[in-house]
Amino acid sequence: MDFKSVIRDIPDFPQAGIIFRDITPLLAHSQGLSSIIKAFQAKFAEISIDNIDYIIGIESRGFILGAPLAMALGCGFVPVRKPKKLPSAVFRVEYALEYGTDTLEIHQDAIAAGKRVIIIDDVIATGGTAAATAKLVEQTGAELVAYGFLIELDFLNGRKSLPNVPIISLASY
Repeated sequence: MDFKSVIRDIPDFPQAGIIFRDITPLLAHSQGLSSIIKAFQAKFAEISIDNIDYIIGIESRGFILGAPLAMALGCGFVPVRKPKKLPSAVFRVEYALEYGTDTLEIHQDAIAAGKRVIIIDDVIATGGTAAATAKLVEQTGAELVAYGFLIELDFLNGRKSLPNVPIISLASY
C-alpha cells in the first residue's frame, strides 16, 4: 500500500504554516492498519531485528500502531504515557519542546532489565519525544534495539537526536 496516497495533508494545523499529516484516513482504510503492521514486520525482518520482548508505544498514536505490532511479533506491549495516567510507581523524564517542556512516564516494573524493545510512534519530527522515550527505556535497564515510525519529517532531522539504533520509517516527507 502506498501510505502517502492515503495520508491526508491538513494545512495550517495546529498553527499557520504547518502541514499536519493526518493518518486517520489510513487507519480507516480497510487494509490500512494491517498494511502498516505488515510493513513494519517486513522492515524489521530485513535488518534482522528479532527476539523482541516488548513494543513500546508512545501516547497516543503509538498505542494504535504498537499494540497490533506486538501481537504480530508475539511480544508484549508497554505504553509510555503523559504524566499522571499510570497508577503505579513510574520512571519519569522531562524533555524540551520548542517552547517549554513536556514529560513522559513508564511503569517502573513494566520491563525487566536486559529485555529487548522497539519504540513505535506515528511520527518522528524533531525527535524529542522519541529520544525522551529512549531515556525511559534506559531507566528500566532494557535494551533499545530499534525505532519504528509511520511518518518521518526528514527536513526536521529528528534522527540526529536519537540513539544509534536502526530507525525504520514507512513514509518520508
